[in-house]
Amino acid sequence: MTPFGQRPVTAGLVEHAARAKDAVSIPHINKWELFRELVAGKAAFEVSDRDLSVLNALLSFLKGDALSDNDLLVVFPSNRSLSERAHGMAESTLRRHLAALVEAGLILRHDSPNGKRYATRDMDGTIDRAFGFDLRPLLVRGQEIVSAAHASREAAQRMKRLREDCTLLKRDAFKLLEYGESTLPQYSWTQLWTLLTDAHKRHRRVLSFEEREVLRADLADILSEIKVLISDETDDMSANDLENERHHQNSKSDSLDIELSNEIGKGEARGEQSSTEAPQEALESKEPNMPLALVLKAAPDILPYADGNIRTWSQLVEAAHFTRGMMGISPDAWLQACKVMGPENAATTLACILQRVSEITSPGGYLRALTRKAEDSGFSTGPMVMALLNSSRDAA
Repeated sequence: MTPFGQRPVTAGLVEHAARAKDAVSIPHINKWELFRELVAGKAAFEVSDRDLSVLNALLSFLKGDALSDNDLLVVFPSNRSLSERAHGMAESTLRRHLAALVEAGLILRHDSPNGKRYATRDMDGTIDRAFGFDLRPLLVRGQEIVSAAHASREAAQRMKRLREDCTLLKRDAFKLLEYGESTLPQYSWTQLWTLLTDAHKRHRRVLSFEEREVLRADLADILSEIKVLISDETDDMSANDLENERHHQNSKSDSLDIELSNEIGKGEARGEQSSTEAPQEALESKEPNMPLALVLKAAPDILPYADGNIRTWSQLVEAAHFTRGMMGISPDAWLQACKVMGPENAATTLACILQRVSEITSPGGYLRALTRKAEDSGFSTGPMVMALLNSSRDAA
């Protein structure tokens, strides 16, 4: 029953032969269930898919579905029979994979005197000695196999979660970066685009768990930096715009609306346009350098919201003031635009935004971004109006 036969003795072979005589860790188990666990934890035993295909063929020669320590666990198929059950694998290839299974300590050779595989029977016809491949090491290492499979599945689950985290972070970063670039053109987004594109390329590669953890940290940093840059707009969208919807239902409780309405009303009480008579400390007049009729021609969608026809800039400001709540623009954003641009320019800007409201994700954020550009003298309503006129001509 020597495991050595004609092969040279190695330290590993001696160790595996000794270990095969240990007490089994699992005395009874379904052989296919144990094989599936071995497939899941194969990395711990350093065996390949082809090695396991040969082991699968060996298990098929064992009668019944159970591996039990009370049974004879030696199988003795000929090379031809084993090749057939291994899907026609060449004998030279079979020998290589059988050697790998022996080296991994999953099977043990029981060589006959002449090196052939066979079994002898007693007077009752019962097999009393068999020469071939002993499968008992699978029972001896059964608990180790199950533990390796469990660890492998846990590692696969952690890797899956890590890949999902990276995908979600990358997706959010791309969407917020696109939003920030469209609503905050005064910032330079080039470096963030470069970092995010590089992270995207790394995400598509095959990475180790540690490398993917680094990638997740990098993506989280990129996303955090983007959120910092657009935090004002995020606050406006999540709080002020929602609050504004409630204020619009009860304008008397909206102090900012009252402030702006009072400034408009002062000019009307004197029979003049509010922009020319508004107090210097509240709203400075900055009348657009274009006819009112041209603005209304470019942005006619605001006309239904006016109380009658719009014939003066003051009436346009009133219509814009009424409309901004429906567009989700906060009182603070509207009042700031009026202070920086002047009520007439702010109303012109809002009318143009209303004309393209279906194309703009956040009208409130967009108005704030234009207000900041106006503070730096980087925004004029003229090009905005002319762009709408040109687009209407093209559509016609």
